Amino acid sequence: MTLRIGFDMDGVLADFAATYRAIETRLYGREELARIDNPEEVAEDDSERETLAPLQRRRDAIWHAIRQIPDFWQTLTPLDTDAVRRIHEMTLRHRWETFFITQRPVTEGATVQRQTQRWLVEQGFDLPSVLVIDRSRGAAAGALRLDFHVDDSPKNSVDVKSESSARPILLLDGDDLISSATARRLGIATASGIGAALDILEQASDACARPGVLRQLAQTVGWK
Repeated sequence: MTLRIGFDMDGVLADFAATYRAIETRLYGREELARIDNPEEVAEDDSERETLAPLQRRRDAIWHAIRQIPDFWQTLTPLDTDAVRRIHEMTLRHRWETFFITQRPVTEGATVQRQTQRWLVEQGFDLPSVLVIDRSRGAAAGALRLDFHVDDSPKNSVDVKSESSARPILLLDGDDLISSATARRLGIATASGIGAALDILEQASDACARPGVLRQLAQTVGWK
């Protein structure tokens, strides 16, 4: 059985938050850094803002600086230096159909898709399939007929669960027991990082030919 698996980029594979913080510090100094839970979601909100509150103006300025950097998305460091290479190896060994899905905004330089492809190649994945979307992650997972999707956004994971048949894996801080329990109640598996998520996918791939084992794994990680 060939599995179709989707991976989010920022917060899962690429360390966008660190670069965002570095730009914020350069523009505003080290004091009173604004809270930012998911940089990609801030990009979405940027076009729908209703007020120009100080925090929003600050975010606007940071995003303006990001958009002016040529090929910005190629400059990010990986969260785990081995993750992309491991995904590539597992894709070949398990015969996965792998998709990298993102809602990154446009910057100077190459298209977001091409920048993301180049970054993935540099990290060890040849011929990456990158989809840049502007709609619900769940709708994308449904259209792609994904079996599994890995994301760091609770909102995206809920969307995937409610709008597709894919089984989401949400990356959470290992100490966030409340969010982990909430995700499990919703039928969303959690993992402490991309390495742990790949361990789950490894088990799922091995269990696909054995329905009883797959059901046992689903019960263990919280899928419904």
